[in-house]
Amino acid sequence: MSTDHKSLNQIIDHRIEKLNKIIEGGKNPYPHSFDKKNEISFCSSQKLGDIVQTAGRIVSLRKMGKAAFLNIQDESGKIQIYIKSSLLPDNIYDIVGRNIDLGDIVGVKGEIFITKTGEISIRASEFFMLSKNIRPLPNLKEKDGITFYSFEDKELRYRHRQLDLIANPNVISTFRLRSKIISTIRNFLDENGFLEVDTPVLQPVYGGANARPFKTFHNTLDQSLYMRIAVELYLKRLIIGGIEKVYELGKNFRNEGMDRNHNPEFTMLEIYEAYKDVYHTANFTENLIKTVAKKVDKTQVEFSGHKINFVPDFKKTTMAKELKNVTGEDVLDMDEKQLKELAKSKGIEVNPKMNYGKILDELFSKLVEPSLIKPTFVFDYPKAISPLAKSKRDGDENIVERFELFIGGMEFANAFSELNNPIEQRKRLENQAKLRDLGDEEAQVVDENFLKAMEAGMPPTGGVGIGIDRLIMLFSGENSIKDVLFFPAMRPE
Repeated sequence: MSTDHKSLNQIIDHRIEKLNKIIEGGKNPYPHSFDKKNEISFCSSQKLGDIVQTAGRIVSLRKMGKAAFLNIQDESGKIQIYIKSSLLPDNIYDIVGRNIDLGDIVGVKGEIFITKTGEISIRASEFFMLSKNIRPLPNLKEKDGITFYSFEDKELRYRHRQLDLIANPNVISTFRLRSKIISTIRNFLDENGFLEVDTPVLQPVYGGANARPFKTFHNTLDQSLYMRIAVELYLKRLIIGGIEKVYELGKNFRNEGMDRNHNPEFTMLEIYEAYKDVYHTANFTENLIKTVAKKVDKTQVEFSGHKINFVPDFKKTTMAKELKNVTGEDVLDMDEKQLKELAKSKGIEVNPKMNYGKILDELFSKLVEPSLIKPTFVFDYPKAISPLAKSKRDGDENIVERFELFIGGMEFANAFSELNNPIEQRKRLENQAKLRDLGDEEAQVVDENFLKAMEAGMPPTGGVGIGIDRLIMLFSGENSIKDVLFFPAMRPE
């Protein structure tokens, strides 16, 4: 056993001894409830002599015989508590006060006073143990009234978020912002007449995106099921059923790699509106994001080293135009072989199995995306990588009415004029199935229930998917998706 591990076990044993002393003294160290009448921030703002009753976790402690000073902390702030044997009833100091440690959660009732050093404090007249800490918290120290913690290792913070929240109280601000952003989005959509719905997470056929799924098995049904990679096909079935404005905000799951922008479990917003197209959807998406920015007071942010301003109109361009700007080539006039040669000349490796559309997309992602800093809608994508989108109404049949929204060099949204021709949709999905047979694990599958539903008649529809976690990253200034998820996926220790 290592010295550190032995020392930790000794600390735990010692704290259990203190726990038992509290119990032997007739006090419950884990009571069922406590009447926390005041937040700590409220206590700090009260007049001298006012009586307050609050609770929090001990984050600093200084014992002096029959008295002690301790700082307790809750979500709202921190305040100093003074406990003294002669001021507490029923031998509470000896039973509880002598057995407190850093990390304990305590309750206190007392009057506001100011110490000789000028610090607003509570002089305790009642003192309660609410939860005895057994396992010590990360090391901490105080300087100039600010608490500093040694719990700074990112990996440990992600794995033990509860300790991260205790040791780094500022972390909660990111998640409060997350909650406010999601509430703002829901309010915006509700006010615009959209209906929020829930569709299956476990699906017999997965679809709506090009991605690999997680697979599971339902014992009673004796059936393989997949965790959804998107909700698109179910929401379109609701459009077919007559719900003209619909959205879902929830979790999707993709069995793929992890990096600073990707987590296998992520939050996605999908919105569909009947009788609209991708151009209306772009304006609606811009309005939504600007509304969020204004509501959370983030009309200008710093993200990935860039200043982003959400006030001006978002830029609108096309994939071909942006590729021409960086290559000098009209890529839509090139065949697959020429595109591969162009990629090679730019030092971009291309998988031999990639089709024309995927090569074009790879060129764009490597040569253009990193430079799309200010909010930019990029329109007109290859049909080969957009099997659920309508072809352009005036122009090349192999280009579809689709946009992706980029901000700070990152994709945030993907939208189509949704394909509603059931014959063409079947043809496209059957072609995707052929690609799967050739080894493309991310190609979409044929969903017969969806195709039969579309045969009943689906109105023209505009739809968009927006990555919520990335949106939180953008408005919080965080550079990793793990920093905006309470419990991100982690490799085994």
